Amino acid sequence: MIDLACMLGNVQEKSPLVHNITNYVTSNDCANILLACGASPIMADDPDEVEEITSVSAGLHINIGTLHRHTVPGMLRSGKRANAMGLPVVLDPVGAGASKLRTETALHLLDAIRFAAIRGNASEIRALAQGAAAKRGVDADAEGQTDAAHLDAVVAMAKTFAQKTGAVIAVTGVTDVVTDGTRVCLIRNGHPMMQRITGTGCMLSALTAAYTAANPGRIFEAVCTAVIAMGVCGEKAHARLGAQDGSGTMRQYLVDAVFRLSAEELKEGARYEMR
Repeated sequence: MIDLACMLGNVQEKSPLVHNITNYVTSNDCANILLACGASPIMADDPDEVEEITSVSAGLHINIGTLHRHTVPGMLRSGKRANAMGLPVVLDPVGAGASKLRTETALHLLDAIRFAAIRGNASEIRALAQGAAAKRGVDADAEGQTDAAHLDAVVAMAKTFAQKTGAVIAVTGVTDVVTDGTRVCLIRNGHPMMQRITGTGCMLSALTAAYTAANPGRIFEAVCTAVIAMGVCGEKAHARLGAQDGSGTMRQYLVDAVFRLSAEELKEGARYEMR
């Protein structure tokens, strides 16, 4: 079993500073989800300052969602600095497989930086693990779903990728899969409406960076807890919606749920199994 209360408590007590090199679509969402969980965000991608910013941070989150060639040097410099300091680094390979630039950049980052965790949907992870081209950008295609029909194949792929990279792999979808190459956690929290909100994946990656920064010696448990917490909060947010509410309200309620999440709510709401 995962000590969810301990993982959450460490984030709230340590309030880790997380350096984010993320995309401009969801930068504000990532900052707010970090503040809501008890962490502190800082956004910096200029190559001339990223190493300095990383040096005062507790963790690093790299997201390639709106990739530009001029941001890649900053990603590399900050990642190498984090590695030299022993800080956990989280990669979100948004849209890997959708274009040559995204895929090659993500693979280059994997070669140059030691990642503590990599979080993406099944298509993105498959694109990096097997070199297959995704068909729908940041959405999971039919071959990359984590529903019952495809779950075993996704678990096997994720385990192999974790063993190859040394990172904890989190594949999010209908059922979330988290593995360190040996242990596997299947998580069934969340709500389908979360897919209608831009940035929930990016927010989860930022949240994962906060949990790994606060629990650097227990990366697998930290990643599992972050994924479970996001799912539980998505369920809580949806439960609050009224008859006239939609995705915009759901987005706000999600941040509120992360802000108000207690250890008791997390433990009671968690739906996961270990393999």
